[in-house]
Amino acid sequence: MSEYLIPAIMMSIIPSIVFYRIWRQWKQIEFIQTYNFPRGLYGKLKEKHPEFGAKEFQLVARALRQFFLAHLRSGKKYVSMPSQVTDDLWHEFILYTRSYEQFCSKAFGRFMHHTPAVVLSPSKTDNEGLRRVWWYCCKDENIDPKSATRLPLLFAIDKKLGIKNGFVYSADCKRAHLSDSSGGGGGAVHCGGDFSDSSIDGGIDGFGDSGSSDGGGDGGSGCGGGCGGD
Repeated sequence: MSEYLIPAIMMSIIPSIVFYRIWRQWKQIEFIQTYNFPRGLYGKLKEKHPEFGAKEFQLVARALRQFFLAHLRSGKKYVSMPSQVTDDLWHEFILYTRSYEQFCSKAFGRFMHHTPAVVLSPSKTDNEGLRRVWWYCCKDENIDPKSATRLPLLFAIDKKLGIKNGFVYSADCKRAHLSDSSGGGGGAVHCGGDFSDSSIDGGIDGFGDSGSSDGGGDGGSGCGGGCGGD
């Protein structure tokens, strides 16, 4: 085969591969956005949050979709859950084993393991996952993740719904009036500005990291969502 023919063939194949990957992710995004959660799932969540009505359930479901989309768009890299109430719904969803396995297969092409909700801490792995989720949730709502003036839903929902022991965030603690240093759930206020602050753990891994565009990619052999069990 001619030495000139091989590059020509490759050049004709590469656009098709790129198009397929873009098309596949578009279909995955559409699937996540329109997925109907299992019947009875909200009833399970209501056992933990009896004050919830249909509006609250739908809001938590939107936040969980945003979390799943952040995982997908990051290239299916490791992500951490920043909301207690959204974590409750995620955990209940996982208990519907067959439905959750089918969802993960169509949404990500592999199983997404559960990890508990966390905030920035000495754990660099959790911090990386949180920074990654912050970045893509902000992008999802056209918020500048480096200088947010409001919170994306996933980071706002615990306070919005007054979740006891929920994680309460402020977009920018330096500009916000935080005379009440606790949120609706009685916890400390966490700052969106901290996600770009290297003084927390010595770096900002996960914050707009390379390896995928804002649209994401295949993510190689990464274990997004916390491989290794719940």
